[in-house]
Amino acid sequence: QVQLVESGGGLVQPGESLRLSCAASGLTFSTYTVAWFRQAPGKERQFVAGIMRAGSTYYADSVKGRFTISRDNAKNTVCLQMNSLKPEDAAVYSCAARGGLIITTTRDTYNYWGQGTQVTVSS
Repeated sequence: QVQLVESGGGLVQPGESLRLSCAASGLTFSTYTVAWFRQAPGKERQFVAGIMRAGSTYYADSVKGRFTISRDNAKNTVCLQMNSLKPEDAAVYSCAARGGLIITTTRDTYNYWGQGTQVTVSS
């Protein structure tokens, strides 16, 4: 049974940082492309960042330069370091995995999803 479990969400003030983690089990993690998506209330789920098997990354323009995605295949984890957080970054953040070689920004192309972790940015 494949499981993706996110952690690290919370409440922070604008300008602060958070580090999200996604722990995977039940799949050969090193062979999967992994991405973070987020969904704010009343909005569509949107792509945030993705990382390929060998570590190549891709970011949404809205987070480029502030967020960093990384992976540790030995530990079956992917992390999202979020710096300089803004109120508009507030959302439920979910990690997702796909068996394809490339990063895609379309949620329907990902096979497995976690339940998500809440990020709130407010003063």
